[in-house]
Amino acid sequence: MNELSERSEIVMWVRRADGSWSSRPIWVVVTGGDAYVRAAFGARSAWHREVRGGAQVAVQVDGAILPARLEAVSDPELVERVSACYRAKYALSWPGPVEAIVISEIAATTMRLRVETASQIEIPELPA
Repeated sequence: MNELSERSEIVMWVRRADGSWSSRPIWVVVTGGDAYVRAAFGARSAWHREVRGGAQVAVQVDGAILPARLEAVSDPELVERVSACYRAKYALSWPGPVEAIVISEIAATTMRLRVETASQIEIPELPA
């Protein structure tokens, strides 16, 4: 988890229903030895809807694309701890976005990120 806790953002890949992949930068925080992410635009975020529907996920760390799983978090105490981590990690550099990512609508999208470090995924090149 150290490699995730030290990064300001990571690239998350989500496999769409048609088999293609989409990527996006995403903030990640670590607490209690686990990594957590949130959908900055709430439950309406396309990636969040796809993941909730069972889409395959991967994260890019140091050039490697590793399979991952996202698990919804519903424990209010843990969600608040994750919010505190977002404030501690990002508030000095991005105060406005941090205040947005800790409101209840966005906090409700908190997901535990489990990265499988034993294997990599090949993401096909996107057409030019």
